Formats: sequence, C-alpha cells, structure tokens
Amino acid sequence: MSTRILVVQPDEAVPAGTLGEWLEEAGAELYTRLGGADEVPATADGYDAVVCLGGGMNALADDTYPWLGDVRRLLSAAVGSGVATLGVCLGGQLLAAATGGVVNPGPHGPEAGPKLVSKKDAAWTDPLFAELPLMPDVLEFHRDAIEMLPGGATLLASTPLYPHQAFRVGKRGYGLQFHIETTRDIVDTWVARSPDVAGVAKADAFDADTLDRMHADIAETWRPFAHRFVDLAAGTLRPADDPRRGLPLA
Repeated sequence: MSTRILVVQPDEAVPAGTLGEWLEEAGAELYTRLGGADEVPATADGYDAVVCLGGGMNALADDTYPWLGDVRRLLSAAVGSGVATLGVCLGGQLLAAATGGVVNPGPHGPEAGPKLVSKKDAAWTDPLFAELPLMPDVLEFHRDAIEMLPGGATLLASTPLYPHQAFRVGKRGYGLQFHIETTRDIVDTWVARSPDVAGVAKADAFDADTLDRMHADIAETWRPFAHRFVDLAAGTLRPADDPRRGLPLA
C-alpha cells in the first residue's frame, strides 16, 4: 500500500521537482493542491504526510493570498496530530508561523545561490538529519527569514547569515529555509522572475555548469533524506522524541 502525501504548492513556479520524484521512488503517492486554485483541507485526515513547497509571497500575506491562512491551519493540525510534515522555504516559514514562530523580511537582505548549511548538535540524533554530512549542499533563494523558531522547536541546521535554516517541531514536523527540489529550468525561472534575489549571489552562481554540479551534490545528500521522510510517514522509521505536550494553533 502506497504512502499518501498531500502536497501544497503555493506558487505555480515552485513545483515539487526532484523532491516529488524522490518521494515517489520511495513508494509515495502525491496529491497536489495549488494555492489559490484548489481547496486546502483543514486537516491531514486521509493522508500519511504533508509537504508544503515554496513561493514568492510572504508567509503572512493573507490580504493578497487569503488561502495562506488555510495552509497554516493545515500545517498546525498536521504537526499537532503527529502527521509527518515537511515545509520547504516558504513552506518552512509557513510551518514556523503556524506553530508559534516569527517570520519577517530578512534583515540582512536576500540569501541566494548554492550554499552549505551546518548541522547543529541535535541533528546528529535526528531520524531524518543524522545521516546527512556535516555541511550538506543546498540552494538558497529567499527574501524572508524565520526570525524566531516556535517554542520548543529543535534547531537542526544554520548558516552565518540566517541561523534558522532547518528545524523540527513536534515529533514529525520539519521546516527547511532552503531548497532541495529544484532543477536547472526551475532555477532559471526564479532568476528571471526575481532579479533582486538572484543579484546577491556570486557572479557565476546560476551558470549552467554551476547549477548542474550543485544539483548533483544535492541529489546525493537529499534524495536519501526524501526516502527517509517517506519511511517516517509510513511508520517504518521511528520519529524523534517530542518533549512538548502541545502546540499552539495558527
């Protein structure tokens, strides 16, 4: 029996990409809801996991994107009920905001291009992060940042510019500030759409050869991570211990 994953895609230009392929490789069946076009359910009932992807909007821009509140409520409900949950970039910010964290425009400006993030001590005993290298390759492409983690959340990875790069909330909730799902075509679309973000990266950051090398390095590290997430959702991978007794609702 396949693992059912609800995928929330807030932005047409930010699809599941290779992350979706890796999840399906591990036996998952994906059910995608596009923000603003498809209804976002209030709970994760009927699904084994929730994945929320990235987007160009602010996590709290409800005036312009009123359905964002529905996404936050879904993420809060999923984490609160122990459903495996993964938020990527905007998805990670939405997860943080939904469970009591603070998201604001990054005070140091955008962060963009191929980067390395550093694992924190807690990551070495985390079921998803333990097997990652000390400094895994990622792609950064964001204006906003997680200023404060939710109460009781566990920090799993950092960069010098923005320290809250990956975190765990509850037993099975994970937020990433960075991207692991991109292809060269997806990144090219973002660079053309958001030159202000792309402009802070190194001069050759988005050259074809650089992107190809980065994506090969990301796949080596994060493809097994995606497979472990499916195992976590399926119940064949034991979750982390959660010291907290409850989570705030969005």
